[in-house]
Amino acid sequence: MSEGIALTAYAIVAMESHDIRFPTSRELDGSDAMNPDPDYSAAYVVLRTDDGHEGHGFAFTIGRGNDVQTAAIDALRPYVLGRDAEDLGSLYKELVYDSQLRWLGPEKGVMHMAISAVVNALWDLKARREGKPLWLLLAEMSPERIVELIDFRYLSDALTPAQALEILRRNEDSKQERIAHLKEHGYPAYTTSPGWLGYDDEKLRRLCKEALEQGFTQIKLKVGADLADDVRRFRVAREVCGPAFPIAIDANQRWDVGSAIEWVGALKEFNPYWVEEPTSPDDVLGHATIARALAPIAVATGEHVQNRVIFKQLLQAGAISYLQLDAARVGGVNENLAILLLAARYNIPVCPHAGGVGLCELVQHLSMFDYVAVSASMEGRVIEYVDHLHEHFVDPVVIENGSYRAPLKPGFSAEMHRESIERYTHQ
Repeated sequence: MSEGIALTAYAIVAMESHDIRFPTSRELDGSDAMNPDPDYSAAYVVLRTDDGHEGHGFAFTIGRGNDVQTAAIDALRPYVLGRDAEDLGSLYKELVYDSQLRWLGPEKGVMHMAISAVVNALWDLKARREGKPLWLLLAEMSPERIVELIDFRYLSDALTPAQALEILRRNEDSKQERIAHLKEHGYPAYTTSPGWLGYDDEKLRRLCKEALEQGFTQIKLKVGADLADDVRRFRVAREVCGPAFPIAIDANQRWDVGSAIEWVGALKEFNPYWVEEPTSPDDVLGHATIARALAPIAVATGEHVQNRVIFKQLLQAGAISYLQLDAARVGGVNENLAILLLAARYNIPVCPHAGGVGLCELVQHLSMFDYVAVSASMEGRVIEYVDHLHEHFVDPVVIENGSYRAPLKPGFSAEMHRESIERYTHQ
């Protein structure tokens, strides 16, 4: 649906939404122990300004309920139409702190993901207008401007504006060196493509071999449905990849605390690089208990962490060794800036989640900004890559020798081809 109004220059005058669903369950792409038959979907939004620019964003879902997510985006139309497209800090905070919409969260769930879609579309719009890829637009902003964009409410016991400024200023003089490095070498990736739970052993073996040939230096396997199957599949992956190659595992929240410790313990002989989402994403203390019990096996989580406050607690509790932010679950770019700075404050590497439609396209920008302006490091950092659905995007990710090539086109790489939108809009 769409509607529009005529206002002053640079105002948002139209907003369009689409319920887009891809039938990935047919080939079991994306299948895991908790989500055996996902249909990767996008509640998709397009913002238009009266000077002819567009911004694209979306919330990622896995099928049923994408209509609910799209309706939540539509509910934000009155807050967006007529607004200054440059007013990113104020508009983000207005969306998050609307006193009535906030009751539906607060700052979590369908409404917060709708805010993420709109906020990310606003950033896509801004980057397009300025003629820069989002990662570079953010990287070239002053530390003071970045801090202005962040909501520090609930964070001051872990990260203050002054501490955020200190982090952003400490490597500012060497930004250009890292920008040049990214443009030449890209950013390291790992692949989950071999590891979907619905794939048979022969497909797993073939895809592991292909991952090595493509230059990836880490892969990930889904686990948690059946221990005997996990042992067999892990053995297949080790036969192909060798004894020291980093292989992470992902349980997708399947276990409680005790069974997570027991199950991963049974896989220790295969030397898991990390265990991802071993239990509920809301169980901060459970993650901390698992991390202590399984050390030195690392614990990672983040794709279902609902906001910066839960990330803060995970970091404070020493519950994770890798932080896996998601571009489309928390409140968009603004909140992810806060999360990147929190991770830097606690010296925890960020390895974003990208298993889904369009998430690879988005998170590459966040990791590249992190490298240039926040962490100034790629050590222990990789971006997830899955080989699904990139052909539907105007500026798809490009992987070369196991690394993301830095996107150079203006925007957030979020725009889908019009033909894909029309073909896969749910009826």
